[in-house]
Amino acid sequence: MLSHAELDEAEELERGDPLELAARYRELREQLPALRVLGGCRGTNHRHLDAMSKARVA
Repeated sequence: MLSHAELDEAEELERGDPLELAARYRELREQLPALRVLGGCRGTNHRHLDAMSKARVA
């Protein structure tokens, strides 16, 4: 949840919250039902993708 400037200055990547990302993904899917993209940016890993995938079918 860092800004681009904060990410550029960060010396370590934030782990992030996979469930929060999945919830935001679900909200986006409600607004854009044809959305077929699953991904993130630096720091996104299998935990995030798994949570997002489960949010999609929930």
